[in-house]
Amino acid sequence: VQLQAFGGGLVQAGGSLRLSCAASGRTFSNYDIGWFRQAPGKEREFVAGIWSSVGIRYLDSVQGRFTITRDNAKKTVYLQMNSLKPEDTAIYYCAARWDSLRTMSDDSMDYWGKGTQVTVSS
Repeated sequence: VQLQAFGGGLVQAGGSLRLSCAASGRTFSNYDIGWFRQAPGKEREFVAGIWSSVGIRYLDSVQGRFTITRDNAKKTVYLQMNSLKPEDTAIYYCAARWDSLRTMSDDSMDYWGKGTQVTVSS
């Protein structure tokens, strides 16, 4: 599967952005999709994930502000980001793997899209 993330940009603190992750492939609904981010000088971290079968999970610091959804007909996963903070500034990546019950982590994903930059100014 090939992934393409877009929707990043520059926004003021408190603002919103919606990221999209568009995928190719016939069996999109069978893939777990995750959003990860990497801030300058930091390791890439899990932000939000939507499993093909078992639900949704968020990084604690984005819980209540970010919402991940998927549209299998459009083969797209969205990350709605509200109440953005300067510490949300990072390159955001979407990633995929075949249906699994495992926790999502950097090394558990099989396919990665190119990142999209999100910059939140104070």
